[in-house]
Amino acid sequence: MTNYDPQNIFAKILRGEIPCVKVFEDDVLLVVMDVFPQSKGHTLVIPKAASRNLLDAGPDNLAKVATYLPKLARAVQAATGAAGIRLAQFSEAAAGQTVFHLHFHLIPAYAGQPLGRHAVGQADPTELEELARSIAANLD
Repeated sequence: MTNYDPQNIFAKILRGEIPCVKVFEDDVLLVVMDVFPQSKGHTLVIPKAASRNLLDAGPDNLAKVATYLPKLARAVQAATGAAGIRLAQFSEAAAGQTVFHLHFHLIPAYAGQPLGRHAVGQADPTELEELARSIAANLD
């Protein structure tokens, strides 16, 4: 593993040291609401296996996580009424990565609405909780 820092914020969230608005969790991954969303319903998929990003992730772990993405994307879209879903993953700072633990963004896209800038405006905690419950309910 190249330069993985176990003190990154997602590692701390995975260990329960920092709170989050949880959508779903099992032994493979944790799904949480992004507190600085680019659009309503912006969700983060965080694999539990420690890797910095896509460049050092194990293929078995990636394969496991990939099996979740369509179902999670459909749940986010159903809960938000978004016209589409953007899947994003950034590897290294030059590509826009700011937290150096592999994670995927599921970003709802709404017709006629541009995406906001990431990490600019903090979402309302009550709205995040409601969205998390709605997304989780659409996973069934």
